[in-house]
Amino acid sequence: MQITRRLEFDAGHRIPDHKSQCRHLHGHRYALEITLSGDIIGKEGDAANGMVMDFSEVKSIAKQHVVDVWDHAFLVYKGDVAVLDFLRSLPDHRTVVLDCIPTAENLAETAFAILEPMYRDTYGNHLRLERIRLYETPNCWADAIRPQP
Repeated sequence: MQITRRLEFDAGHRIPDHKSQCRHLHGHRYALEITLSGDIIGKEGDAANGMVMDFSEVKSIAKQHVVDVWDHAFLVYKGDVAVLDFLRSLPDHRTVVLDCIPTAENLAETAFAILEPMYRDTYGNHLRLERIRLYETPNCWADAIRPQP
């Protein structure tokens, strides 16, 4: 069985090598979808009885480790020195420094790497993260998918 939880957040970024508008500082209303797979829990009296995982717990984990960290922050590549220096000059500015250029693809992969261990077999029901889908706009998204064995 698979379940999916969607969360939204706002963040700024830029793609330094982009040939068009995205090379400029700008922001997006991102949407993050977390898809998990696992067995349906069948334990009488258990709060998660009949579920793969309680959607509120899916949300809580994603918020703590990704959404609340990235929300209303500027996501900047550590090699984008001019922008990084500028952001550091702003008092108390919320900046997240990344090892990768903050494209939708790289952000989806980064979120997958952060969240994968957080969901792993939480209930003993073979729970695992299958996919992170990150919408940069309503019409553009990237999927980070669990590699097939």
